[in-house]
Amino acid sequence: MDPLEHLAKRYKGVQLATLADAAPEGDEWVHEVKFDGYRLLGFAADGKVRLRTRNGNDWTDKFPAIAKAMAALRVREAVVDMEAVVLDESGRSSFQALQGAMGTAGIIAYAFDLLALNGEDLRGLPLLERKERLRRLLKGEVLRYSDHFAGHGGKMLKASCKAGLEGIISKDASAHYGQGRGRSWLKIKCGRRQEFVILGYSLARSGGRSLGALYLGYYKRGKMQYAGKVGTGFSMQGAEELVKKFTQGEAVLERDELPAAEWKAIRWVKPELVCEVAFTEWTSDGRARHPSFQGLREDKDARDVKRE
Repeated sequence: MDPLEHLAKRYKGVQLATLADAAPEGDEWVHEVKFDGYRLLGFAADGKVRLRTRNGNDWTDKFPAIAKAMAALRVREAVVDMEAVVLDESGRSSFQALQGAMGTAGIIAYAFDLLALNGEDLRGLPLLERKERLRRLLKGEVLRYSDHFAGHGGKMLKASCKAGLEGIISKDASAHYGQGRGRSWLKIKCGRRQEFVILGYSLARSGGRSLGALYLGYYKRGKMQYAGKVGTGFSMQGAEELVKKFTQGEAVLERDELPAAEWKAIRWVKPELVCEVAFTEWTSDGRARHPSFQGLREDKDARDVKRE
């Protein structure tokens, strides 16, 4: 078997963070910046590299600079957990800027965990030990080490929000690396933001934009739930490119879930595309209030989208 395929098969699952309302306190917790980008697992073996999304899609060609940086690591083999990002002038990661840079050399990655190194499985080691090995491994500006701060989770969150960041990831410093979502990694956001499935769209009432609003949903116990619509956050060009990706579909909501006028106006699409949306709060009837479109999440499977 190809060494890269062997690594990818053995280390295919990523650890996920659980949404929390407040940052945990105590020195047993460390806190990292929550980056606004694409989650990747980087596999390096005998000078060859593969970059995969959390769902296992091969996106090596989309991140040439990161792939080159992985290939330059002085290792026989390694598996690195990272987030691909584009930084704005203030040093903040921008998901919208990242989408516009896909396939170019302007994307960097912040690496925050090391799953394997030169044949050794590190997932059973404490987090801080894995991170120290990772820190010693990384060199250069493209593949950067994601530092952390111990304790004082509330202060870290407050400072992150004041700086305009998305939030923080709090991690149990002694925990091993597991697959799936657990309580040893927590994500605390400065504002509400999550993925939604695109169910349909309406045409713009005026102007030349290709769409007026997107209709959003998520799954609950296998059934689609309506989450409202979003009509801001995409440019003229972005809206046009988005509509080109749609495939005509059938209604996945009940007729009484939308006002009659909107039901007539909506153009249903296959519920297969996932987008990320920022919003202020959930309304009492389960809608996202004051939503703003952030971009498509091509690394996410629509069937996995649930309300956080």
